[in-house]
Amino acid sequence: MVGEPRPSDSGELSGQRVPIEARLAAAGLPPLRRTAWIEIDGAALAANLDLLRRLGSASGTSMPTGTVLVMPVVKADGYGHGMVPVAQILAAAGADALCVATLDEALILHDAGIATPLLVLYPVPPDGAVEAARRGIGIAAGAATMLSGILAAASDAGVAANLTVELEVETGLGRGGVSPEEVVDAARRILASGARIGGVWSHLQEAESETITAPQVARFEDALARLGEAGIAVPRRHLAASAAILLGSVPRYDAIRPGLATYGLIPDELAAAGIGLADLPPDAAGLRPVLSVHARPVRVTELATGHGVSYGPTWRATRPSRIATLPIGYGDGWPRSLSNNAEALVRGARVPVVGNVAMDATMIDVSDVPGQPVDVDDEIVLIGQQGEARITAGDVARRRNTNSWEVVTAMSPRLTRVYDAMEGLAGTRPLAHLENP
Repeated sequence: MVGEPRPSDSGELSGQRVPIEARLAAAGLPPLRRTAWIEIDGAALAANLDLLRRLGSASGTSMPTGTVLVMPVVKADGYGHGMVPVAQILAAAGADALCVATLDEALILHDAGIATPLLVLYPVPPDGAVEAARRGIGIAAGAATMLSGILAAASDAGVAANLTVELEVETGLGRGGVSPEEVVDAARRILASGARIGGVWSHLQEAESETITAPQVARFEDALARLGEAGIAVPRRHLAASAAILLGSVPRYDAIRPGLATYGLIPDELAAAGIGLADLPPDAAGLRPVLSVHARPVRVTELATGHGVSYGPTWRATRPSRIATLPIGYGDGWPRSLSNNAEALVRGARVPVVGNVAMDATMIDVSDVPGQPVDVDDEIVLIGQQGEARITAGDVARRRNTNSWEVVTAMSPRLTRVYDAMEGLAGTRPLAHLENP
């Protein structure tokens, strides 16, 4: 059942977590080059896609139940999860299209053999439109000047007939798109150039606010009505991203664009607005976080009372303390703002981060962990679940005064991603992949 943990989620064997080294060796994968890594649960990713498809088709759609298209967003290195592996998993799980922010991202996916339709959601330069047309990659456009340049470049290169443009409508976000009053003219210009209209879409400013969202939906409906009156066919309409999908607060139209929810995370703004899981459809509780962050200490030692930890010590031991050094720091996306301001899980117990986070190191106080003294064989969880305890990306975000999007997308390529599938580990992505993509 979606949402239930699997034995392979945590590599458990007879109640004990199998060491990462043994799991990698059993899968025929190379060993880690340092003992800090990210694990990506591929089965959870596929299950989240299926769950979001059900939510998207459940209500508010103008299409027959079950036919809504799901177009997950995999920009920013797949929200820090690894764009190509994530895209491969989502494509195999039946994603109808994949959305990115830049043409570079789309080209990487295309070169990796991703056959699922690709859509670039942010404007591309005119030369980029030519490349997109040649590769069969859809692009978005809105601003009149950018649209003119794109269409002219495609026409001059003789590839306009291969160019698919999705028109963004400015409904209130304030950062891009054409107004409803301009949408017919923009559509006609696309068609006159020989290019195709792939769809019409917009982006919500604050899905949890009816006061803000209702006028945006009305403006989107106005744009669609104008196109209809002009006899311009719109193959695909999409408005709902993660928060709106979970809330069921806007029409689903033909497609949905889940971003954060694809990765099993509920948008932080919902909790900030006082919206909890109990206020969402029951299926929403089945979303499973896909990413977890792990480390094993490179040093565990006893420090005397008064001993400082890390540069410019902001923490000194007030008693004899056992301090573990983890090989992860702000160079990996674990920022200095978490200095003396975060927790980790050790044997299911919460322990504090102490001292300033360095570029390559974070220290934790393991003095009070029950049982034998913590040593370098213990596995530490910085984001994820251990036993009954859990630290979420949202928990870390609140400590950092940011959001879950930034927490996961900031994770550096220095941290090897280990990909877990239903049958066991499926692969890794070490830093070396940047040298040999």
